[in-house]
Amino acid sequence: MADGADAASGNADDLAWFTEVVREHSTALVRYFARRGPRQDAEDLAADVFATAWRRRDDVPRHAVLPWLYRTAGFTLANHRRKLVDLPVGEVPDAGTVRVADDPELSALFDAELRGALASVGERDRRILLLHAWEGLDGDELAVVLGISRSGADAALSRARKRLRDAWGERLSF
Repeated sequence: MADGADAASGNADDLAWFTEVVREHSTALVRYFARRGPRQDAEDLAADVFATAWRRRDDVPRHAVLPWLYRTAGFTLANHRRKLVDLPVGEVPDAGTVRVADDPELSALFDAELRGALASVGERDRRILLLHAWEGLDGDELAVVLGISRSGADAALSRARKRLRDAWGERLSF
């Protein structure tokens, strides 16, 4: 009887943990997917990540849940993209974008140039830059998502920023 009570308690604890994870991180995951692919797929892809988190709940580090979710989201998105023939480049988010003299034409041009510069850096650099800029990850969290050490993540972010600056400079110099 004690074993059954322990199992029930464990299930209740797991359910409470999972409910809190979904409550805390669902918006961040939906935004993650909406920025990187078709917005109509964002909620379904986030649900896939949460389903994986539930199945692998014993593997999710309690001190780094969101980075683990982002790492899983990266795999989920890669699998989803393999299913699609043509995936449009995600749009730069409205919130937090740089306003160029509040002129809609200049702002659109700036956004297009930024997307072009981002498209010209490698996929890994783009992923690192977007995790940092859009998801607000650095240091330890970025390292967890990338599956590398903290110093490796810091170096990767630094290199990615340099490549983006170089690509941005090349686009503006002609």
